[in-house]
Amino acid sequence: MGMIIELLKGLRVTGRTMLRTISGREMVTTEYPKVKRRKPQRFHGRHVLNRYPDGMEKCIGCELCAGACPADCIHVRGRDNDPDHPTSPGERFGYVYEINMLRCIFCGLCVEACPTEAITMTHLFEMSTTNREDAIYTRDELLMDTQGRVPHMFPNDPLADQSELLTADGWLRATAPAGRAAYEGVRMWQGTPGPAPWDPEPSQDAIDTREEPEDG
Repeated sequence: MGMIIELLKGLRVTGRTMLRTISGREMVTTEYPKVKRRKPQRFHGRHVLNRYPDGMEKCIGCELCAGACPADCIHVRGRDNDPDHPTSPGERFGYVYEINMLRCIFCGLCVEACPTEAITMTHLFEMSTTNREDAIYTRDELLMDTQGRVPHMFPNDPLADQSELLTADGWLRATAPAGRAAYEGVRMWQGTPGPAPWDPEPSQDAIDTREEPEDG
């Protein structure tokens, strides 16, 4: 008898919520993809390989990101730079760079391990595929072009939000000594040629006045 009473209580809550939703007084869901919530700055989305403002690639093929990856989803192979036409400022560059998104757990350890800030994580998370091969992101899909644009794996995807690929500095901020007042307003990382500003950390007293998108 007690179980029946508890079941009826649960159904009463469900019914009351349904009536509020039907009457339009309260929306309990977000109409995705029409409405997307604003993501935190340190959101762990798909990866991007960055360039310096002069167009040189930041990746030096050191393979530290692959060594730090707990899911063993990153494959990197370095190659010596051409002295006359170098790809990166170092002696080597990332000739092969692949990330298996089916294995990636989006922990961000690859970003922390990178000594040149070559790999960061964007805000893009719509990465569903119909076959396993498309989940293997290669250098072609990861490396931004000389203008700072990041290639989308599926450019014709109606859910593709190119702006989310440009927000790739979240983990740089997370690994910078931003918690100390002495570093407020000091840029602790290299820029890129892209439109993303990668500004220094604001004052700890700064208030974010941006409004969250309304549900419904």
